[in-house]
Formats: sequence, C-alpha cells, structure tokens
Amino acid sequence: MVQQKSRIVLALGGNALQANPKDTSAEAQLKTSIETAKSIADLIETGHEVIIAHGNGPQVGQIVGTYEAAQQGNPALPVMPFPECGAMSQGYIGYHLQQAIRQELVNRGINKSVATVVTQVVVDEKDTAFDNPTKPVGSFFSEDEAKRLMMEEGYAMKEDSGRGWRRVVASPEPIDVVEAPVVKTLVDAGHVVITVGGGGVPVINKNGILEGVPAVIDKDFASGKIAEILDADFLLILTAVEKVAINFNTPDQKELDEVTIEELETYIREGHFAPGSMLPKVKAAMKFVKSKPGRRALITSLEKAKEGIAGETGTVVVDHKLTRI
Repeated sequence: MVQQKSRIVLALGGNALQANPKDTSAEAQLKTSIETAKSIADLIETGHEVIIAHGNGPQVGQIVGTYEAAQQGNPALPVMPFPECGAMSQGYIGYHLQQAIRQELVNRGINKSVATVVTQVVVDEKDTAFDNPTKPVGSFFSEDEAKRLMMEEGYAMKEDSGRGWRRVVASPEPIDVVEAPVVKTLVDAGHVVITVGGGGVPVINKNGILEGVPAVIDKDFASGKIAEILDADFLLILTAVEKVAINFNTPDQKELDEVTIEELETYIREGHFAPGSMLPKVKAAMKFVKSKPGRRALITSLEKAKEGIAGETGTVVVDHKLTRI
C-alpha cells in the first residue's frame, strides 16, 4: 500500500485526451478531459500530491499541419517553427485539463488551484537521435514537394507507408527541466501542476542561452525526469491497458503484476515490448526506479489509477526484491 500522502507524477496517455482518435476537435478533447479529471481527482482526494504530464502527438501534428496547409494556399505565409508549435500544444491541452480538473475538485469540495507551466526540457545537441530523425509530424507531401522542403527549409523528410512524404524530427532524451524550480514551488504550496506537456519544448543550452530545437521528447521519459527532480515517490504511467504483458496477443500472453528491473531487462532482450508502444513506457519506469532506492513505478490504465496506487492492480516496477505496495 502506498503511504497516505505520496508525491506522484502522473503521465497521461493519448486516450486521456482523445477517446476517439478520429475526432481531434477541441470540443472532443475537452469532453474527454472532463472524464479524465475524475481519475486524477480520485488520487488528489485520497491525499496524494499529483503532478500531471501528458502527450501531444496528435495535437502538435494538427498545429503543424494547419500552418503547412495555410502556406500551401498562400506561400507568403510563414510556417510556425516546431518548438513554438509544441509550446502552443502545451498551452491549449493544459487549458482543457485545468478547466476539467478544477471543476471536478470544486464538485468534490476540494480547494486546490490548478496551473499549467509551459515547460522547456534541455536535451544534448550531440544526442545521436539528431543523426537519425524518426518521428513523423505534420502533413503529407508529394515527393516533389518533400524535395523542395528539404532543399529550402532543411527539413528531414521520409516516405510514410505509401501515404506520402512527411517531415521527421529527432527524439532525444531529456537531461533537465528548466522550469523545475517553479513547478516545485507550486507543488510544495499545495497546487496541482501540469508540466512537461508533450515531453516539454526541447531546448539546447548554448553558453547559458536556451535555444529551441525541432524535436519530440518522449513524454514518459520527460515525466520520469521531472519525477526524479521533484523527488517523487511514484511514477504513474497511464496507458490503454490495465497491466503490462509478455507474449502479448498470443495464447501464451501473461500479465505482469510486480516485476523487477532485472526481469524487465530480460523481457526487453527477448523482444516482448513494441518499440513504438510499451517499450518506452517500460524503459521510463525502469529509469525512474533505478534513480534512487525506494522509488517505484506503476503502469496501468487511466480507469484503474486509484486501484493501482492502492496496490490492487497494474504492473509495479521495483528495483531488486519484489515488495508489496
């Protein structure tokens, strides 16, 4: 059982913002956020300090695509730089979550403020991810248009499964969170904070000057990094499934309850976790648990967050010996 008052960093999966992936409207996102807020409020009501992180893949892609489409209609219009698009997505996703969580807390008679911090996350400009950009963003283009963008804008472009060409950006690892002191001050004062949205806006530090770079930081790794900095007790990674499984979607599928770092390393070598899905979540959980003795991570579904923290479900990642929550 987790102690009555724990500091928990909660990493929301895409299903927490978009119940229907085909409906990316702002109205649909706000409606889904209202449902998501109930699970978050459950944890706050129990007495935990909750820091919230979230993804932004569809949202930032939509922002980038809108600017790209506008420029195709009017070449004189500038395309918004990718770091600024990331900051925009943090703002409007944070706005929806703030509204929804605040109202849910008010409904329960809980007097807490909710704030979004537009967050910059430092990455290493020498990170090898910049040598091989892999994350597709924005609109689809013809091959001729892609070649023009590569020449004129310096974009990296790749053909995407026969659907056309898309811009791709790097996915470097987070090193530090610039606004972490601000986040800590707010959390220590009892406020609910939304931070490192979409993994944060990636920046490099050039002799003390921060410079935004076109990249996407994995939100689970960014969540783990802010959890380390804030000395959180728990990293809670919420996804579409209740538990992590090995031999997924086979007759031999086995769900994992409590699992050690060593066991997960074996499962990774055996190829049990999909690179674009469960693998980054598992790696982020492992990295956080290894960062300090006594830290734990939980991977479960949004709907089971409260039960997971109570030790009733989910996959708990521990360091060495298996321990009960």
